[in-house]
Amino acid sequence: MMASKKALFALSFLTLAAGAFALDMTDVFHTLSDPFYNMVDPNEGLTSFPSLNIPCGGREESLGGAFTGLCDDICFFDYNPAASCLLPKGEVALFHNSWIADSNLETLAWADRFGDLGLGAKIKCFYVPFTEYNYFGDRVAANYYSETTGCINISYNFFHGYYFKGLAVGANLKTSWRSVPDYTNNEDDSIIKGSGLSQSSLGLMADLGVMLSFDAMKNFASREPNLRVGLSLLNVGAAFTGFGSQGKFQVDDPLPTAAAVGVSYRLLKRLAFCADFRQPLNLQDFSKSAKWSAGIGIDFNVTDYIELMAGFRLKGANPRFSLGTEFKVKRFIFDINYTLDLTSSLNPVNHFSLSARVGLGDHGRKQKQQRCDELYTKGLDEYVKGNEDAAVEYWKAALKEDKAWTPAQRWIQTVENSHKLYERVLDIQSLD
Repeated sequence: MMASKKALFALSFLTLAAGAFALDMTDVFHTLSDPFYNMVDPNEGLTSFPSLNIPCGGREESLGGAFTGLCDDICFFDYNPAASCLLPKGEVALFHNSWIADSNLETLAWADRFGDLGLGAKIKCFYVPFTEYNYFGDRVAANYYSETTGCINISYNFFHGYYFKGLAVGANLKTSWRSVPDYTNNEDDSIIKGSGLSQSSLGLMADLGVMLSFDAMKNFASREPNLRVGLSLLNVGAAFTGFGSQGKFQVDDPLPTAAAVGVSYRLLKRLAFCADFRQPLNLQDFSKSAKWSAGIGIDFNVTDYIELMAGFRLKGANPRFSLGTEFKVKRFIFDINYTLDLTSSLNPVNHFSLSARVGLGDHGRKQKQQRCDELYTKGLDEYVKGNEDAAVEYWKAALKEDKAWTPAQRWIQTVENSHKLYERVLDIQSLD
C-alpha cells in the first residue's frame, strides 16, 4: 500500500512539474507552433457561447479532446450523447478548469445506466471578471461575465448482444444563458440599468450522437469491446438576444455547431489509442464555418488504480498539448490535467484542470455476468459428462439471467439438433 501511494504521488508530481517546466520554455514552444502559422482561421470567434467549446477538464482534456469515439466515463456530455447507456458505472462528478485570462469553468454532472438505458444531467458555468474603467483610469463597475449551460441526456443501446455490443443512440437537450453585467454611461459614470440584460442571450440547442462497439483484432481476454466508433452533431439550435429591450428582440450570432467523428482502439488491455476529427458548422452562413480541428490521445493503465494520459489537438494555428494522471481511491476517482495551449499570444498559455468523480455502482450488472458465467460453465461440465438434459437446464437458467447470452442459446440449439438427428436415424433404421 505504501508503494502504491509513493507511485501515486510521483505520477501526480510529474503532471504538475510538467506545467512548471513549460513556463520557462517559451522559445521552444514558439518554435513548435511556427509550422502552424499559416493555418490561422479567419472565421474563428464568429459564434456565440464560446464556453460550449471549452472542455470541462480532467480525463477528456488529457486525451487532447479525442473523446468522441471513447466516452467511457461521465465526460461524454460534450462529445457524444450516445455514451451514457454504455457507461461501466454511474457517476457523479465535479470539474474545475482554470482557463485563460483569469476565467474559470465549474461543472457538476450526474450520469447513470439502467440496463440498456442511459440518463444524465449536467450544469456548467463559465465566468470571467468584468471590470470597467472610465477615461481617467478609475474603476467604475466590477462584476462577472458568465455563461451557464444546463443539459439533460438520454440514450439507449439497441440490438445489444453477446458478440455485437449494440448500436447506441442518444441526445442532449441544452439551454444556455449568457449574463452580461450592466455597464456605465461614459458621461457621468452612472450604471445604465438593464444595459447588460439587453446584451445577454438565451441559447436553445440539442446534441445527437451514435456509437458502435465491437471487437476487432483483439488479443486479450475481456468482455468489453476493444473498438468504438462514434459520430455526433453538437450544439444544433439558435440563440436569442435583446432581453429587456423594447422591439429589439433578435437572433444572436450562430452557436458553435459542429459535426464530429471519433474512434478508439484498445490495443492491449491496459493501452488504448483514440482519435477525433471535428468540423464546425456555421448554420447561418456555411461559408463562414471555422476550420476543422483534430486530436489524438493515448491512455495507459499503469495499475487498476493509476492511469496516465497524453494528448495533442490542432485547432487552426493553435497546437495544444496535454498530460494527465488519474488515480482511484475506493469509489473516488481523481484527475489532474496540465494543458499547454499555444495561442497567438506572446507567451504560451498554461492551465490546469481538476476533477473528482464518485462511482455509483453498476446496479448488479457484474454480478449478473458472473452468475451467467457460472451457469454456462456448469452446463458445459454436464454436457461433457453426457448429461445433456442437465446441461440444457443450466443454459436455460443462464438465459433467464441474460436473454442475450448467445453461447448458451447456441449450445441448446446444438443439443436439440443432435436429438432430432438421433430420432431421424432411429426412424430410418425402423423402416429398414
